[in-house]
Amino acid sequence: MFGYRGTILRVNLTTGEIKKEELDKNLAEKFIGGRGLATKLYYDEVGAKVDPFDEKNKIIIATGPLTGTIAPTGGRYMVVTKSPLTGTIACSNSGGFFGAELKNAGYDMIIIEGRAQTPVYLWIEDDVVEIRDASHLWGKVVSETTDELKKVSKEKARVLCIGPAGEKLSKIAAVINDYDRAAGRSGVGAVMGSKNLKAIVAKGTGKVELKSEDELKQTVQDCIKKLRDNGVTGQGLPTYGTAVLVNIINENGVFPTNNFKEAYFEKTDNISGETMTDKYLVRKNPCYRCPIACGRWVKIEALNMEAGGPEYETLWAFGADCGIDDIQAIFLANHLCNEYGLDTISTGATIAAAMELYEKGLIKDDEVEGTPLKFGNKDAIIEWTKKMGLRQGFGDKLAEGSYRLCEMYGVPELSMSVKKQELPAYDPRAIQGHGLEYATSNRGGCHVRGYMISPEILGLPEKLDRHSLQNKAEWVKVFQDLTAVIDSLGLCLFTSFALGAEDYAKLLDAACGFNYDKDSILEAGDRIYNLERMFNLDAGIDPSEDTLPKRLLTEPIPDGPSKGHVHRLQELLPKYYEVRGWDEKGIPTKEKLQKLGL
Repeated sequence: MFGYRGTILRVNLTTGEIKKEELDKNLAEKFIGGRGLATKLYYDEVGAKVDPFDEKNKIIIATGPLTGTIAPTGGRYMVVTKSPLTGTIACSNSGGFFGAELKNAGYDMIIIEGRAQTPVYLWIEDDVVEIRDASHLWGKVVSETTDELKKVSKEKARVLCIGPAGEKLSKIAAVINDYDRAAGRSGVGAVMGSKNLKAIVAKGTGKVELKSEDELKQTVQDCIKKLRDNGVTGQGLPTYGTAVLVNIINENGVFPTNNFKEAYFEKTDNISGETMTDKYLVRKNPCYRCPIACGRWVKIEALNMEAGGPEYETLWAFGADCGIDDIQAIFLANHLCNEYGLDTISTGATIAAAMELYEKGLIKDDEVEGTPLKFGNKDAIIEWTKKMGLRQGFGDKLAEGSYRLCEMYGVPELSMSVKKQELPAYDPRAIQGHGLEYATSNRGGCHVRGYMISPEILGLPEKLDRHSLQNKAEWVKVFQDLTAVIDSLGLCLFTSFALGAEDYAKLLDAACGFNYDKDSILEAGDRIYNLERMFNLDAGIDPSEDTLPKRLLTEPIPDGPSKGHVHRLQELLPKYYEVRGWDEKGIPTKEKLQKLGL
């Protein structure tokens, strides 16, 4: 099989059985790989009714056909399971080098079944696959775990692992690879922890066989030129990382502040990409085969060390959303998330929600053990991130995420989340298409399932009026379908700033020989999106959950460049359902499913 290694690794932690199975070429062509193929296999094998922490649940680590190839950003992998945070299909994406290493070892994906009686890790070195004891690693943070396992492998292998948050089943726990790259969202780290699986180590010496190496080289050259000529992927992201967005988003008045009470943060420049680059950047930290190199490595003065720097979302979550402009405090909070294995968006946003609960007098001083959850208190983001990671004291409640926290105090509406997953760093009240994407995302509150910031703020591929409703349903559908394709290929979403559906089809054809074009590859994305929708419906996720927090629908932005706006979801949603080929209740029609071969 061109582009694929042709092998699925199946590991049963209950019985210790390890099997190697042939990848189904027809399914691979239909669902591409990564997100699409893993979701199809998970849905068929597990179904939607399983409890995420049940031994019968499975977790799939999946690469795409372009993972481990020379395709630009071809290092991505996906973690697919059922989310303990949302109850939806969970599909969390990470970069770094682990995905390419797993592919080099000879495997397109790992299907993990059962539950080990004691902590274990999975050792993969080409044909050698072993389940090994991890009792000595349990309780260790990510860097300690990674260092220990690299010593065993003579430091040549790549390590994916969980931290204490995953071990303690925090519903916002992440899977971390390469020290600071995260499959962050939806609580996938907790599912790994529920199986007593501490880590996966991969070392491979193989190579992906291609349909036409010359054709792929030429296509890759063309794509890299487009990426370098693009203002975002060729200049903004390489220079400032994802934090290039901080000032841009704030200047548009859509930078959520103090748990989305406001949308403009006056001290934004203190936590901007420009400030991080000018004062604290040590070096760039690119992922495998990435010409963009948006990753950062920064100085953390409090620890007298260097470590992975925060992404845009993290600077916001621990920054403006908590009313904090101390970039060094944010660096430390980000590092703690990487060490404990926590999703930075959900962690920061949960602390922000707790700050509003505290402000309203719902959380009392005697609950927070001397560290007040006040907006602007930089000590709070550090102290409570630690306690969330260890589930200590009030941190035990915080580790459940903002929705369950706010629900405990009788005000779930103060959780700025969709389907119980915390919203990221864009206020949808003044970005109508992006707000529609939030509401309809198959994994709950999410910005990377259809990044409408690209046309509505950045003007790529063309500039849209962010306040207008015109054609937004159509745009959101296309962006969601294209993102499903990119995730399934094993590439980074950031390539979509410069590349289009036709480029991805050419890359896939050169690698695999599949006869996709612009229209058919988008149809594959549509197929994947509808499959996820059917899973969620089967899981009991009612279409009434295609909504936004009440604040964003009814409370106008109080000041700043977008003052006076609310999100007009109820005007957009019926059109979106129509464009999707779903009925008026948001359920895919029989005709739509038949057309997609579902």
